[in-house]
Amino acid sequence: MRRSASIITVGLSPAWDITCRGRNIDWGRHEYIEAQTIRPAGKALNVSKALAWMGQKNIAAGLWGRNDYPQMLAAVRASWPLIDVKLTCVVGGTRQNVTIVDTANSREMHLRNQSQLASTNTLKKLQADLGRIVHRDSFCVFAGTTPDEGLLDDVIRIVKSCLGRGAKIVLDTSGRPLRRLVDTGTVWLVKPNVSELCELLGREIKDDPASLAAAGRRLLDRVEIVLVSRGSKGSLVVTKQGAWQGRCVSRGRVSSTVGCGDYLLAGFLKEFLAKSDPASALRTAIKVATARAWGWTENRQWPQIKREMPIVIRSL
Repeated sequence: MRRSASIITVGLSPAWDITCRGRNIDWGRHEYIEAQTIRPAGKALNVSKALAWMGQKNIAAGLWGRNDYPQMLAAVRASWPLIDVKLTCVVGGTRQNVTIVDTANSREMHLRNQSQLASTNTLKKLQADLGRIVHRDSFCVFAGTTPDEGLLDDVIRIVKSCLGRGAKIVLDTSGRPLRRLVDTGTVWLVKPNVSELCELLGREIKDDPASLAAAGRRLLDRVEIVLVSRGSKGSLVVTKQGAWQGRCVSRGRVSSTVGCGDYLLAGFLKEFLAKSDPASALRTAIKVATARAWGWTENRQWPQIKREMPIVIRSL
């Protein structure tokens, strides 16, 4: 009996996201914050949460620190029951990232810490755990900061191991790990932003649809799908069958940009698995990312947003 397709997110540098919201925040001031949230996150887990919000069951894999594993598990099960947690528990504590949102002036500050969870031993443990859940119809989403110095070869072995079990590899990272992993020819879909696309190709690229589509086509000898995030300008997707750009044509108040790229990727994957249509998947991806930016994912349901939000898609 053939297994159904499964989406498995893999985070090597997870985090607790602490978001503080206040008015007129600036250096040297003493202000009370309006609200604070503390949630288990990291790019991979954000993709899992976005999928769960859309009603898509998925598996969250990767590393998580033993010191705060119970708190993470309780938080995920309470808020995102469609996520099957298969995170590899390793020695240590998971890092904390802080986002400060100045609601009066619509600006943000992101303070990021470095993860200390990845090592040769923990990555071997992760590879063994993935071997028990990855199968021929899996889509493995490697998202977030990827260990580089001394550990990148271990990461590449994990990716190749998943590929060898028949999975399709989805990649959302940056820097040298992005280049090395793309050059292995193992990646099915890559999701760079404009800056990461420039870095990947080693040259400056104009942030306009025609230039970005031409740049994306240069990767199609190594990658099947290139999904480019352009922030408020929308997104575009490039495959051997064609290229499409899209954007939201209505206006909304941006609540926070944190996680928008992760929601974009989740929306694309869910729709592509359902229809295998890049243009339709791009439309859904932009709806989900925009809903995240406007704060609608906190208090609205996906079916309502799916019907209401107007997105324009154009072939390139």
